[in-house]
Amino acid sequence: MIAPSSPDSSGLYDRVAIVTVTYNSAEQLDEFLGSLEASEPTHQQVYVADNNSSDIDRVRDIARAHDATLVPLGTNKGYGGAVNSATSALPSSVDAILVVNPDVTFHDGAVRELLAGLDRHPTAGAVGPRVLEADGSTYPSARELPSLRTGVGHALFSRVWPANPWTMRYRAESDDASRERAAGWLSGSCMLVRRTAFEQLGGFDESYFMYFEDVDLGYRLRKHGWDSVYVPRAVVNHSGAHSTSRDSARMVRAHHASAYHFLSKKYSGWYLAPLRWAIGIGLSVRSTWLTHREPGR
Repeated sequence: MIAPSSPDSSGLYDRVAIVTVTYNSAEQLDEFLGSLEASEPTHQQVYVADNNSSDIDRVRDIARAHDATLVPLGTNKGYGGAVNSATSALPSSVDAILVVNPDVTFHDGAVRELLAGLDRHPTAGAVGPRVLEADGSTYPSARELPSLRTGVGHALFSRVWPANPWTMRYRAESDDASRERAAGWLSGSCMLVRRTAFEQLGGFDESYFMYFEDVDLGYRLRKHGWDSVYVPRAVVNHSGAHSTSRDSARMVRAHHASAYHFLSKKYSGWYLAPLRWAIGIGLSVRSTWLTHREPGR
């Protein structure tokens, strides 16, 4: 493993912009911003893109208290659309953008470690941290890009046979969680993207309202010659998707719709129309089945 570098923390303010997206997330925002401040010795530039929250007044007060810049969008543009809006007018000094959920908290030096990882890997378009769940376990945040084989195997067996080989391969759970390595895509809950790469791709694909915009970003980064790299020296905690947990059935349907959108783009040839048709039916059946059971991750 490459020895860590230590970028001057005083330069973080100029080089890195932190962008988070809120949607009725004021309850998590204060802890998120406080954690970010405690994790780094210097002030950082933070942008809060708000997707027309009902608690926008609380979000505004919290952002002001932490000297963060609020970007009120006035409408719900989805996750990727909100990030794109917030990043479109960043100062020219910013060469790295930390895209992160407001229900994430940071361990000491997490941002510095991510920036060091980006600097160590000049071909990396994005780097991601080790993500810990509430119970302290490592979430598989650095995964392989879904292929037809792994996607179908994961969809069919992940609920009834969690350790099936397709799910294990897709989630890369057999890999050492402490080893820095390349990945197919990184969880959008927390990733540091190289601005030149992000802008080359036009940011997130806004045709994904929610879910799979991070998978799609990893796929497009690879197509354009950029790597996605898992940097476990950077550690964050992720408490879960609070703003999407209120209507879990709707979220299951949205997840499957985005999965179909990604696979239909990946397998877009006219001659693959029967395949797309079969994928669509399969995902629709799975979504219906899951929404009639207790939905889970």
